Amino acid sequence: MLLSRRVLCAAALLATFVSGSSSAQNFVDIKPSPQQVYWQDLQFGVIVHFGTNTFLDREWGDGTADPKVFNPDQVDPDQWVRAARSAGAQYVVLVAKHHDGFALWPTGQSDYSVKQSPWMGGKGDLVRMTEEAVRKQGLEFGIYLSPWDRHEPRYKDPAAYDNYYLAQMDELVQGYGPLVEWWLDGAGSAGHVYDFKKYVEELRTYQPDTMVFADMALFDYGDIRWVGQEDGHIRGENWNVIDRHGQLRWRPVEVDTPLHKLQWFWHPDSDQTLKSVDELVDIWENSVGRGGQLMLGIAPNRHGLLPAADVVRLKEFGEALQARYGVGKDLARNHVATDANTTAALDGDRDTFWSAPEGSHHAVLEVDFAKPITFDHSLSMEWLNEGQCVEKYAVEAWIHDAWTPLAQAEAIGHMKIDRFAPATTDKVRLNILSSTCTARIREFQLFNVGANR
Repeated sequence: MLLSRRVLCAAALLATFVSGSSSAQNFVDIKPSPQQVYWQDLQFGVIVHFGTNTFLDREWGDGTADPKVFNPDQVDPDQWVRAARSAGAQYVVLVAKHHDGFALWPTGQSDYSVKQSPWMGGKGDLVRMTEEAVRKQGLEFGIYLSPWDRHEPRYKDPAAYDNYYLAQMDELVQGYGPLVEWWLDGAGSAGHVYDFKKYVEELRTYQPDTMVFADMALFDYGDIRWVGQEDGHIRGENWNVIDRHGQLRWRPVEVDTPLHKLQWFWHPDSDQTLKSVDELVDIWENSVGRGGQLMLGIAPNRHGLLPAADVVRLKEFGEALQARYGVGKDLARNHVATDANTTAALDGDRDTFWSAPEGSHHAVLEVDFAKPITFDHSLSMEWLNEGQCVEKYAVEAWIHDAWTPLAQAEAIGHMKIDRFAPATTDKVRLNILSSTCTARIREFQLFNVGANR
């Protein structure tokens, strides 16, 4: 009997321990790091592809291209960054080395780099030039260093190649200022096993605040995750907390897609593959507007310049976004006087937020107007520092003496844009139908996009 009691006590203790562990791994308990919060607020960046592929009319290099083919005559990263900024981008990631292994900086680890090209007499450093241009424009800078290297002979020896990759990483993370993002592309590799744990340890030594992009296979090492395709759309409800084999982590999604259809590098037919303004706006609304981050691919031509058509299209894209969602377009800013709590969600200031009653799981944020407004889009933003709380919500309008749903969904997250048929009313509300923790809304905005096209 004594033994049975001991067994029962041990079982009870084990159950308590397991229960406690499970509780700690509840979705609602997972919160973002300060670095993730900052990165998510950037919302939109560009990634620059430029290298030997540019001069050989291809997307995938095999590592055999002669460095002498890389010889642009008008390289101008300032032009790239100005164009990106005109579209609304807040950060720039440069592909410092793609899968072909050709390095855009004079790496001391290999001769396969710009120092063996005729460009600037072998004295050029495109990473330095781009970094300086980005910082001059007030944007954040990041780097893509492909793990897969189809040129380097040491690639056949995993241990030797790990040392090689780490040495190149050290050059970049120690020599080019603070980095907002580090891309770990999982393409190719042909079964090669990398020491990603060591890579990230090395990165964190010198760049502790850098966000690491990785697909779900590198779940333990990434801070942000791939959306799963390259068409620019998030599908389904977007939750920041992801479950991989019972592990829960805050992994916001980055949506990568090129400015040109199916083309990351420049090609001679680039004017025919350029996405339209409407396509780009649709991509933004289905990436940033669904709580994700947009990473738009841009590609300089053989001169080292973005094509004129690309520059124009990026500017048109930025102007279209401003016409829809820019300052002065938010109808909710013209609400009648209300309490300070509600005002915090309507003031255009993302550092303030409306809070539901503490501990509540249902709440309503109502906006009243002196006279009826017509609108067809709403924009909602959660304050995510304490986690993603909203699990179900509706945007409702007071029509014919009743609250009428215009849109209903589950996740809000960093940002959620809802589209619906035009509605005219003098009362609108964001109805938090269910939340796992106290809902906090940074912004609730209303737009008449149909009138602003």
